[in-house]
Amino acid sequence: MSAARLRSDFWVSAYIRRCAAQDVVAVLRRRGAAEAGAIFVKLDCLDGTARLFGPAPQSLATDDDGVRRFIEIPLSDNTPLAAEEKLRRELNFDGDLWIVEVEDRAGRHFLDLA
Repeated sequence: MSAARLRSDFWVSAYIRRCAAQDVVAVLRRRGAAEAGAIFVKLDCLDGTARLFGPAPQSLATDDDGVRRFIEIPLSDNTPLAAEEKLRRELNFDGDLWIVEVEDRAGRHFLDLA
């Protein structure tokens, strides 16, 4: 029996609090569909580089434990501008997505990766 997936709005709220507890800045940039909107996390390392994470495909995510898993999305040059361009394209495809931006010089993101 698979565990129920946590609503996107609850997950984002808990994630931002988790980051804050570790003294990592995380802000909600875009609110998506409360129940099941896709969540993207942009990690700005504050050194001119950035990473982007999005929902793991069903083939890589195991829902049996209810954990929301992510994959790192390849960027053309790992800059904040490249991450923004990818997010813009994702928004054109899915207007219900969430965007959380994290800033951490150490590159910490606290996501469960697939």
